[in-house]
Amino acid sequence: MVMIMKHPYKTRQGGATVTIFVPYDCKNHCPFCINKEEYADLRGFSLEKICESIRRMDAITPECDFVFTGGEPLADLASLQIMLDQIPTTHKVYINTTLPVSESQSEEEVLAFAARNRGKITCINISRHMQRYVVESNDSLLARLPVPFRVNCVLYRNYPAEGLVPYLERFRKIPGASIQFRFDYTATTPENLYDEEHDRILHDLKRIAVYTGLDGCRMRCGFHFNYRGMELTYHKTLPYSTIVETDPVSGTTFDILYDILIKQTGEIHSDWTGVPLDVEAYEKVVFEPYDLRWLVKVA
Repeated sequence: MVMIMKHPYKTRQGGATVTIFVPYDCKNHCPFCINKEEYADLRGFSLEKICESIRRMDAITPECDFVFTGGEPLADLASLQIMLDQIPTTHKVYINTTLPVSESQSEEEVLAFAARNRGKITCINISRHMQRYVVESNDSLLARLPVPFRVNCVLYRNYPAEGLVPYLERFRKIPGASIQFRFDYTATTPENLYDEEHDRILHDLKRIAVYTGLDGCRMRCGFHFNYRGMELTYHKTLPYSTIVETDPVSGTTFDILYDILIKQTGEIHSDWTGVPLDVEAYEKVVFEPYDLRWLVKVA
């Protein structure tokens, strides 16, 4: 049963982040991926309808962030280019990818695509996990990227803690690299989002890197470190992206949105949990300052 939100919308200044699920699959089978089932049946997927929804969201919040995910955004460079072309340069654009190369797509083609779009791509977030679940391109490709990049790694269940230092040393040698370790967000709750005492990952990282501080908001937080001159973040986020709150001054109850999704069919959702967005209501969204802020800063 799909839940329909009944409150007016509120979001941060600039607009909720819009995540676009590309209408083509990847060949990976990462155990923590919750999207794979959606790509089992490609019927109804529509590049044209996704583009229509991108333009609609741009019209409502012309400065929101866009994120491409999947699937694998870089598996079809021509289709990705069509979607990118719908997004004006007033937006930041992020691409979540395994940075694939194959017999049908060379490193040079990936680099040429990034170079053509260097004025539009804010950052490429590259999945590189300690336990390898996919065929990876050479690390040397990262150093050649003409746009900023970040390495993302999910520390899933019983990850090998003894492998943390070798993993960090692997990427510390690449100019421009930073690392974001991620908690398995399917296991995140409001109770453990900011929990430090029982967080194994946090304790493991504090043993090998210099802790520099914590930032966070209602939905997510980041523990920041310096590892031998390389920026390192441990990121936790809730598995949904809507907070229901009543304004103490006006008494109005709002659905406060952090993420909006454009699905493979072009349908627009207001959360990761299958909730459709009332697009006409979102055109009247109330804006508030983004509540992400530094909570603790360590000298």
